[in-house]
Amino acid sequence: MTHVVLESCIRCKYTDCVDVCPVDCFREGPNFLVIDPDECIDCAVCIPECPVNAILPEEDVPADQLSFVQLNADLSRKWPSITKRKGPLPDADEWKDKKDKLDQLIR
Repeated sequence: MTHVVLESCIRCKYTDCVDVCPVDCFREGPNFLVIDPDECIDCAVCIPECPVNAILPEEDVPADQLSFVQLNADLSRKWPSITKRKGPLPDADEWKDKKDKLDQLIR
């Protein structure tokens, strides 16, 4: 199994999770992070680090977020690896509690 970054990461991109990942499986896009399913070892250390609860094990992804399983897989092949923590996006605090942000995703 793998872990999946969900919609709540869009337009926030907190990178606390990146610092604790032992296998550097996170990939960085303009306003979203994804997990490379081929690299993730299912250790779960990233889950409690995310301030917006955007990371879940694949088997726990809610039905309305299932498209993010494939989205993580697809975008992880295109986006570069991120291995060091960075500051969140400038307006992350304004977006962290918003729902239905998929239309805000920059691919």
